[in-house]
Amino acid sequence: VQLQASGGGLVQAGGSLRLSCAASGRRFSSYAMGWFRQAPGNEREFVAGIDRSGGDTLYADSVEGRFTISRDNAKNTVYLQMNSLKPEDTAVYFCAARWSMYASTTRGEFPSWGQGTLVTVSS
Repeated sequence: VQLQASGGGLVQAGGSLRLSCAASGRRFSSYAMGWFRQAPGNEREFVAGIDRSGGDTLYADSVEGRFTISRDNAKNTVYLQMNSLKPEDTAVYFCAARWSMYASTTRGEFPSWGQGTLVTVSS
């Protein structure tokens, strides 16, 4: 599966953005999906994950209650709605896919990655 992330940009603290990740190829609904982010000088870290049906979601503590992951299998797309953004959310955001029923928080379990989209939150 090939992934294309979009929707990043510059936003003020407290604002919102919605990221999208479009998948090409067949059987998108067979993939669990995840969002990760990487700030300059930091390791790539888990943000949110969703199982292949959309019925189970996982979140990092730092974004719980502010971010929502969802998917539309008919459109081969996964979303990340980000509200109440903080300067510390500034990072390149990556979507990732794994051939599995289950959501995961583990970067190494995702073999397929998109190119990343930059989110900058100003204070």
